[in-house]
Amino acid sequence: MQGRNVFDPDALRLLDAVARTGSFTAAAEELAYTQSAVSRRIASMEQRAGGPLFERLPRGVRLTPAGALLHRHARDVLDHLARAEEELAALHRGTGGRLRVGAFATATAALLPETMRVFRAVRPNVEITLGEGLSHELIDRLVRGHLDLAVVSDYPSGLAVPDGVETHELLEDELLVALSLDHPLAGREVIDIAELKEDNWIEAAPPGRETMLRRSCRRAGFTPRVGIRVGEWTAKLGFVAAGLGVTLVPRILSRAIRPDVALVSLGESAPRRTVFVALPAAAPLPAALALLDVLRDTTRQERVA
Repeated sequence: MQGRNVFDPDALRLLDAVARTGSFTAAAEELAYTQSAVSRRIASMEQRAGGPLFERLPRGVRLTPAGALLHRHARDVLDHLARAEEELAALHRGTGGRLRVGAFATATAALLPETMRVFRAVRPNVEITLGEGLSHELIDRLVRGHLDLAVVSDYPSGLAVPDGVETHELLEDELLVALSLDHPLAGREVIDIAELKEDNWIEAAPPGRETMLRRSCRRAGFTPRVGIRVGEWTAKLGFVAAGLGVTLVPRILSRAIRPDVALVSLGESAPRRTVFVALPAAAPLPAALALLDVLRDTTRQERVA
């Protein structure tokens, strides 16, 4: 078989129309061709295919064995193309396709479960893949085209937003202090961070970067003593519950806190972080914009609750 025109989608559609109708004339009417144009194109296909594709009968035509073989493959190709067109249309409408989402750990635990439940209820044909990471890592993955949307924050040491990324502020989140239940200050409603200057802090600061904890403590006139360097929340709270130190916990995570840990507000001395949704500045996916709307709605409802 020489050449590639025999596999051209238009040629395959013509082959399929003639095979289904059994007539050059009927296929011409279906595809808005002239009968002579159909005859010429079929003859050209047969030349490139290396032999007859249709047997000419007194009334109409029927597929030869070679034509039947090619028609089977033509139907597969046309079906795949039709599905691709449908999926592309759904992707552009935001009702289908794949949506790659990244989020930092607290957002994964506190914001994404309800958001994804609501989103999947209204857009069930959008396939969401969710990955977790540090905010600066998520921004980098967004820039490199590996994510379509990222939930990021400026905790613990700020957020750099490069060209090509736009951010939408989602919420401002107060950081509470987590204490063991037998800590002397555990029963208070509000404490000043300066009252914790003798405590051991649990934190995992990025190398060479000042954190919100250190800035807040510096404003209060002391340097926090960090004796246990742990970044994962479950581990942090385990050490707190054991009375081995205190740590900062975002308010949005408060519903998921274990019962043997007390959360206390730091009042005016409390560090606060901002949570953002980051998107590609150029042509974000419609499904990503729809997820942003759901995130805003669920966040607003959380505040009311």
